[in-house]
Amino acid sequence: MDFTIQKVLILTDTGYRTVDIRIEGDAIAHIAPDLEARGTIVNGANKLLLPGFINAHTHSSEMWQRGLISPYPLELWLTQLYDCPVINLEQIYLSALGTAAETLLSGGTCVVDHLVLIPGKELETVEATIRGYREIGIRAFIGPLIYDRALDAGIPDEGANREIEPFYWTAEQNLNFLQAAIEKFHRPEEGIGIMTAPTGMQLCSDALFKGCIELSDRYNLCRHTHLLETKAQEKLAWEKYGCTAVAYLDRIGFLSDRTSLAHCVWLNDEDISLLAKTRSTVVHNPLSNLRLGSGIAPVLKYRQAGVNVAFGCDGTASSDGQDMLEAIKIGTMLHNTTDFEYRNWIDPKKAVKMAALGGATGIKLADKIGSLEVGKKADLVLYDLTNLSLLPRTDPVGLLIFGRPTRVVDSVWVNGDRIVAEGKPTRIDIEKLRQDLFQYSDWTGDTKSSTTQKMEAHYRHVMGLPGS
Repeated sequence: MDFTIQKVLILTDTGYRTVDIRIEGDAIAHIAPDLEARGTIVNGANKLLLPGFINAHTHSSEMWQRGLISPYPLELWLTQLYDCPVINLEQIYLSALGTAAETLLSGGTCVVDHLVLIPGKELETVEATIRGYREIGIRAFIGPLIYDRALDAGIPDEGANREIEPFYWTAEQNLNFLQAAIEKFHRPEEGIGIMTAPTGMQLCSDALFKGCIELSDRYNLCRHTHLLETKAQEKLAWEKYGCTAVAYLDRIGFLSDRTSLAHCVWLNDEDISLLAKTRSTVVHNPLSNLRLGSGIAPVLKYRQAGVNVAFGCDGTASSDGQDMLEAIKIGTMLHNTTDFEYRNWIDPKKAVKMAALGGATGIKLADKIGSLEVGKKADLVLYDLTNLSLLPRTDPVGLLIFGRPTRVVDSVWVNGDRIVAEGKPTRIDIEKLRQDLFQYSDWTGDTKSSTTQKMEAHYRHVMGLPGS
């Protein structure tokens, strides 16, 4: 179906313009004032059209632990997460729908899902997730979250000589599964891509990383991993490799212009230079970094060094939402406290470019999405500038990024399909989704984890905390 969006406001390098935009098939065909109306006519008056944002790092199935886990640093938070896993495939499907819906209704058109798997049902987990994303119509990259080391291996040993039990899944088993998932589900032309996505150096062997590199090269896939989210991971890298985690990933060939790296909080200047040299992308997840006390990623340094930066919401159990506008706002303002040189700060227009084109660059789609250009795919979001949270009228993008916009998305197109109209998804029943999420969950309250109790004393010792 073709569309003509009439008299809509767009952002340009020099300011704002009012234009018509014609979508033909899956692409932007024309951008100009007063185009001949064709196809479905959309009234763009008092509305702002932007390229869709990329939610460049999340874990959809964590939705079922939303708001549940008490404040803990990542290493202990993970014990809470993994002691109450999702085991129901219908929940996996529903959390994909929920993640997609929240992303779409906050300006995102694509999600990078570092997908936590149900043990023994790995392929089924991927399949259920894809079913949800296909149904709602969002573009999605799925990186099955794989690792071959037990959870307590993610904390430095520091001479304790701990006994780390072997993990139930070997590198070879992980890689066999990943290859099967690639062959069965990787359909980028249909808007569904598979990534090679080892969870991170803290829980992955050399063999697993190298196998992921080989599969990425063989199938021309993007790569994704967590990188130096916490101070403990920085310590662990030196203990494991005798160098920084970035130097290790560079040495084995994991860094590239197809590689996106979530968090990147604890990097030094040499690490930053390596990311710039390899054209790797940093995915900034400010909400989870604050919630878990991980630190503030040096995003201003990354930008000054020429490193591409995107935004992610992270999983709903560590950010407790999938609101792209919230993640962008916090991730934009947070860094004003890290540098007195205000000329380095991120203004709203730069933030929009990072969230859209920066995200697209991280998944090797900058030539197809991420900006309003004729010939690019029509992954677009239309915002209602008459919404109370975007009034009174000042700077539209400033209001969107620095304000507290609520229910401001009018329409969303992905691949030229209008999958949100008048603020509601067009392909799914949002009321049924709400009821299903309610039905498959229950009030729980604070949870206690025996694994946390087992690991906490050693964690406190490694981090130099009293009372270990």
